[in-house]
Amino acid sequence: MRTFNGIEEMQAAVGEHLGYSDWHEVTQEAVNQFADATGDHQWIHVDVDKAKAGPFGGTIVHGYMTLSLLPMLSWQVYSLDGVKMGINYGSNKVRFPTPVPVGSRVRGGFELVSVEPSAVGFTVTMKAVVEIDGADKPALVAEVVSVVVP
Repeated sequence: MRTFNGIEEMQAAVGEHLGYSDWHEVTQEAVNQFADATGDHQWIHVDVDKAKAGPFGGTIVHGYMTLSLLPMLSWQVYSLDGVKMGINYGSNKVRFPTPVPVGSRVRGGFELVSVEPSAVGFTVTMKAVVEIDGADKPALVAEVVSVVVP
């Protein structure tokens, strides 16, 4: 776990890979709960029997569910102390190169791309890569943008 004591320490680390989270298993129950929360009940995510005969050989995790795991995964990698708050601003260049089979383990890797002054504080951009245990290609590659209020 990398802890930054203030925005200045974070600025000094631009360009560094900050590390990886622990592996996290994505269960069918969690996928079903995400489907309920978002209204996305496409069979490739929730119909275990039908999905066995489908193109992926089983159910797969929603791409946006994988994206939504980033806060949990990032909190295992880095934290920023000495600020009032950080809020999501958006994501750039979001891609899902490989589907995540339900039951797989994933982890997040984070690289600090930039820390720039903004109207309310600083805009922090992280490159996030979500890997699937045993897979050659990542499940997700994205730039995650946050606003930090000092």
